[in-house]
Amino acid sequence: MNHPSLKIELSVLLPEAPDARDACVSRLEALIGRVRGIERTHLVEDNGAPAKLCLHYDPQRVSMAQVKQLAIAAGAKVTEQFGHALLPIRALDGEDAGRRIEETLCALPGILSASVNQAAQSARVEFDRTEIQLPEIESALRDMGYAEVPAKTESTAKPTREKEEDGHAGHDHEPGEGSWFHRNKEVVWSLVSGALLVTAWASQRWLELSSTAAIALYVGSYAFGGYDIVRHMVGTLRKGRFTFDIDLLMIVAAIGAAILGEWAEGAFLLFLFSIAHALEHYALGRARNAIKALADLAPPIARVLRDGREHEVPVDQVQVGDVVVIRPSERISVDGKIRAGRSAVNQAPITGESVPVEKAIDDEVYAGTVNGDGALEVTATKAAGDRTLDRVVKLVQEAQTHKAPTQQFTDRFERIFVPAALIGATLLAIVPALFGWWSWSTSFYRSMAMLIAATPCGLALGTPAAVLAGIAQAARKGVLIKGGAHLENLGTLNAIALDKTGTLTIGKPEVTDVVPAEGVTEAELLRISAAVERRSQHPLAQAIVRRAETDKLDLPEAGDLESLTARGVRSSVAGQTVEIGSLRLWEQDKVDVPQPIRDVVARLQSKGKSIVVIRHGERFLGTLGIADKPRPDVRQTLDRLRAIGIKSIVMLTGDNRGVGEAIGREVGVDEVKADLLPEDKVTAIRELLEQHGQVAMVGDGVNDAPALANATVGIAMGGAGTAVALETADVALMGDDLAKLPFAVALSRKARAVIRQNLYLSLGVIAVLLIATTTGLFGIAPAVAVHEGSTLLVIGNALRLLAVSEER
Repeated sequence: MNHPSLKIELSVLLPEAPDARDACVSRLEALIGRVRGIERTHLVEDNGAPAKLCLHYDPQRVSMAQVKQLAIAAGAKVTEQFGHALLPIRALDGEDAGRRIEETLCALPGILSASVNQAAQSARVEFDRTEIQLPEIESALRDMGYAEVPAKTESTAKPTREKEEDGHAGHDHEPGEGSWFHRNKEVVWSLVSGALLVTAWASQRWLELSSTAAIALYVGSYAFGGYDIVRHMVGTLRKGRFTFDIDLLMIVAAIGAAILGEWAEGAFLLFLFSIAHALEHYALGRARNAIKALADLAPPIARVLRDGREHEVPVDQVQVGDVVVIRPSERISVDGKIRAGRSAVNQAPITGESVPVEKAIDDEVYAGTVNGDGALEVTATKAAGDRTLDRVVKLVQEAQTHKAPTQQFTDRFERIFVPAALIGATLLAIVPALFGWWSWSTSFYRSMAMLIAATPCGLALGTPAAVLAGIAQAARKGVLIKGGAHLENLGTLNAIALDKTGTLTIGKPEVTDVVPAEGVTEAELLRISAAVERRSQHPLAQAIVRRAETDKLDLPEAGDLESLTARGVRSSVAGQTVEIGSLRLWEQDKVDVPQPIRDVVARLQSKGKSIVVIRHGERFLGTLGIADKPRPDVRQTLDRLRAIGIKSIVMLTGDNRGVGEAIGREVGVDEVKADLLPEDKVTAIRELLEQHGQVAMVGDGVNDAPALANATVGIAMGGAGTAVALETADVALMGDDLAKLPFAVALSRKARAVIRQNLYLSLGVIAVLLIATTTGLFGIAPAVAVHEGSTLLVIGNALRLLAVSEER
């Protein structure tokens, strides 16, 4: 029996759920499924529209209104119980701090899941509000020394002034916040540690300083160099937890060196370890600041027009419908439509467009863009938190918590390698001495050196730093890459499939050919046809009107418009009947169409053009050819894709073969697949995957959603403000600019190369140091120098991605 169904947008039922894959969706389905009369529930995500929950119900037991009420109530219950938060963190004490944070969070009652990206300095947490509240989670992180600021929940990206005023307004490592010492205390402590180390070593060597005084200086160096590490270890111990991690290895090695009387080498270890981490945080801060700069684009204050006067209000208090005044050269604070004024707006911060765009009444503008020389009055269409800029920042932050495949590999490697290193160091300290191969002091010393060699610092930071830098640079150039996996996959592509309409073409038909009949001027042909067509909303009619406006023609008055289904339209101008349409319009009435007109129609149709013929009274005025024009420079864009290694470029279109082939020849694709329904596009993508392995699909993010989902990477022609496009694909070209695609692919390939370089370098250094320290070739000091130097090298290598630029 087929039961009726009701579809409700998921965002209505679960406003805090980040996407349809969230666990709360399953909880909602399970809760609703227990209601009598609800037969089945499932998600509907067709055609890229916002995800909906489809509820099939028995009308004998429950009405549609009751189903809707029950679903909303169930959604409210799930939302009330389960919360989501994106927490900014500050991990000071080593590469495996992220794993320690995850373990600590998951140990708290009520925490359902936690995912940390140390390089991005963020943690994504799902929790049960009946057992724990967000302030308790933040408090736990602060107790560990990992949190300095309150979190922003995923359900909102609004700037909260209350949080900015409560004394926890930012990370202490970010520029411009707190005192100079507060921002730079890690570097200061490290430098003090180094100064004490140099003083003790030099004084003992050249000034005959006593051993006791030298040891006192070394102890001071130990204290400043190991302060942060020990502080976090003590905090963990107070909570009854003990973690075997990289920091423990460093402390054990330093203490071991002191026991052996190698105070200088132990102090050198802690000094380099602390200064390396201080510099790592500074370097990673540069990449994070690229993202932070996005959030800071929109001004915090807006001038709202109320009762005829301007009032300055915080931007998060601007409501939909408010009129905001934008002065010349100011940044625009809201998403909205221009109510009054005209100006050129620099949209580069959002769309990456290099040239300012002329904006007039009813045109859309976006928060974070820069107004030109004209004053504007803008009616806000989105509140703070829902603006395009807010969605971009939120999605980029979310992308940073999704680990790349290489990063997942390194995480798994560390989980096995670190315990193995601890066991190996223990055996190295005992076995050789027991068998008399080495002295106890030699065995112990080499085991301490081995612990240093075995710490995979560069391995842990190399990949996330590269992913963060790559995503940040892409976002700055108007390309949103929604995760490390997509960044890596984008760099592996062998083929790209592109939708025609709105992707390879502008998506708006234009008059391309004006062919008047003998004795008729182009102006007369356009004047008569536009006078009639301006009363129609058909896309072809609007194209004719736009052409007449471009040519600045004065249009006569036309009579009432009569639509002739599948044939054309009829009206009157200057007392004479005007007919506009295809040849079928006259063939059906057996009107003889002149042969020259028929020849022009045949010629234009062979080029894939849509044709309209115009007749005024008894006289045929001529023919207009209309087509959706290719995007400017699209052929050059495709050539650039081939130059960076894309082997096959295929166009997918639902248009007929003639139109598809015509556009395909003009833009220069390798293959055209025409007459495709959405399911046919999916089949085409699967065939390309079998043939080429890694394939991207580029579409408009709406009707191409099934193909986007089946490709290795789905790329949406985002269009600033298109929420569906931002949420559908893996990558969004924010300015609807296809020319950004070669940059995105090239950036991803460079990111993959950097990730591989960092991986090989880190593993190679670990292997060399393990051999060198266990055989006695390297002591603790050179092992520390090589180890920390390689860590800084991979960080610096990753940050090169911030310098990748577009080449047009």
